Amino acid sequence: MACTNCSCGSSKSDGAKGCGNNGTCGANSCNKLTVFDWLANMSLPSGEAPFDCVEVRFKNGRKEFYRNTEKLTLSIGDIVATEASPGHDVGIVTLTGELVKIQMKKKGVDHHSAEVLKVYRKASQKDIDIWSAARDREEPMKVRARELAIRLNLEMKISDIEFQGDGSKATFYYTASDRVDFRQLIKDYASEFKIRIEMKQVGFRQEASRLGGIGSCGRELCCSTWLTDFRSVNTSAARYQQLSLNPQKLAGQCGKLKCCLNFELDTYMDALRDFPDYETKLKTEKGDAVCQKQDIFKGLMWYAYTDNFAAWHVLSTEQVKEIIAINKEGGLASALEDYAVEVEQEVEKTYNNVVGQESITRFDQPKKKNRSKSKNRNKGKGREGAVVEGQSASSPQKNNPSRGNQPQRNPQNRSQQSSGKPPQKERQNNAPKENSNPQVQGQNQGQNPQGERTGNRNKRNKKRPGNSNRGNSNESKNNEGTN
Repeated sequence: MACTNCSCGSSKSDGAKGCGNNGTCGANSCNKLTVFDWLANMSLPSGEAPFDCVEVRFKNGRKEFYRNTEKLTLSIGDIVATEASPGHDVGIVTLTGELVKIQMKKKGVDHHSAEVLKVYRKASQKDIDIWSAARDREEPMKVRARELAIRLNLEMKISDIEFQGDGSKATFYYTASDRVDFRQLIKDYASEFKIRIEMKQVGFRQEASRLGGIGSCGRELCCSTWLTDFRSVNTSAARYQQLSLNPQKLAGQCGKLKCCLNFELDTYMDALRDFPDYETKLKTEKGDAVCQKQDIFKGLMWYAYTDNFAAWHVLSTEQVKEIIAINKEGGLASALEDYAVEVEQEVEKTYNNVVGQESITRFDQPKKKNRSKSKNRNKGKGREGAVVEGQSASSPQKNNPSRGNQPQRNPQNRSQQSSGKPPQKERQNNAPKENSNPQVQGQNQGQNPQGERTGNRNKRNKKRPGNSNRGNSNESKNNEGTN
């Protein structure tokens, strides 16, 4: 978290909410593994000297205790230069006062021991510049370090690199399942980076706590925010909580079982004290019955006969204890059907659109028909009709029952079509009808001067072989307008 999520104090004009100390406050969890100093506002009794040790935080939540031998006035958020071997390191003070004594006692550190290192001074601007420049080298160095480890075919993973405050030494954190011989790797690192190299192996849980991340619950990892001790987690914790033994769901980002399996385990263990033994069989008149499932919250247990595991019977814990008492006396209880409890079936929840949300496909338009295909079909029909009409005007035509008698084309429609006006509908009385009888057809052609013009035009087109296609194309255009 950062000061943008801090809820204490008022916001400033630079955009940082809360106290606006940009990660140096001790009131809320601005940094990983932050401890709230609840003794900060309390004054010491008269004659008592302040505690001479402080807690200093380094990269990724690593904390160490240092002795303030110079009697410096230190507060939370101060950048100090501390003792290291060799040289000095730079860190941030995270806790001062009497609360440091409690933290040292909790972690098993003796504040009277000579192993506790000391604080040199408050960091100067030069120290801070060297420290920040060294921190900028960590990411590109980590990429190169992994390449060198892969080239040597070492089964290890370089997870993180931490520079010392003076830039004289770099600590390489790595994870490996077995022992790794990295003597040649250290030589390659020293020749490549020109600094002092220190290799430190960490576990998979410690790696996840250093790097951080988002868990399956949607929140930051517990080990990187507040969890400091890693208890062993067994699959029995999942069995007691009746969780499916699926390693993909029970494992965290570190590849081990999730630490949160231990959080509610004590509550489940307390609730299971009132339940009968899971392995105890119930002896009834219809046979023995074994437990298949139990509901800790409702106090129900599901039993099935050994010869028919498909049928389950629901019993309460009191009824199961009653049957067990009968069996201890040497008797047989009646059938499980006599003790069965009716369980209310869960009603399926139907979610209605009460918020007014619409379908996500409301903007989708229906597919349009392919008009080009329909046009091509009409063109093909028009051409066929043109050939039939040309034959009917020049020579007799047999009666086609499928097509019927097709009317002759009026040249007025062609003139109207060329002028851009829609063709007028011909009256039924004026439209000449074709007849299968050639004599009647000839009489109709003689009476209609328009038919004569059409017949003569088709005869001329037949004489000229180059104009046959042109006439057909013109007639097909007229057929398109008619259709």
